Amino acid sequence: MNYSRQREAIISCLANRKDHPTADMVFESVRQEFPKISLGTVYRNLTLLCETGDIMKVATVKGFDRFDYTTKPHCHFICSECSQVTDVEADMESLINKKELKNIPGIIDRTDILVYGLCHECSDNRTPND
Repeated sequence: MNYSRQREAIISCLANRKDHPTADMVFESVRQEFPKISLGTVYRNLTLLCETGDIMKVATVKGFDRFDYTTKPHCHFICSECSQVTDVEADMESLINKKELKNIPGIIDRTDILVYGLCHECSDNRTPND
């Protein structure tokens, strides 16, 4: 992969954020340094970085992919209301039932664990009738 200042800016953007931004959020951030960058360039570079394993993509309930700089195995909590994505530190081994995985007809190369619910802010804003 050839060096690209724009790609480095995208990586730096993701490395400095913990909110798992969407492609549009990355675009807005990187555009401050590269005003002429296109949204298509951001999408292409995010796709390439996912394919090379430099970043990971997190699918949310509302269909907007989020991007994560942390590629080591970890869980994500996704708020069903606001789509906020939060890293969850958990023992992945304890969350996976290895007996059940033996029934999979192939070789597992990766496991993603997504936990859905309401974040504290959204649950605090709910009224008793919700």
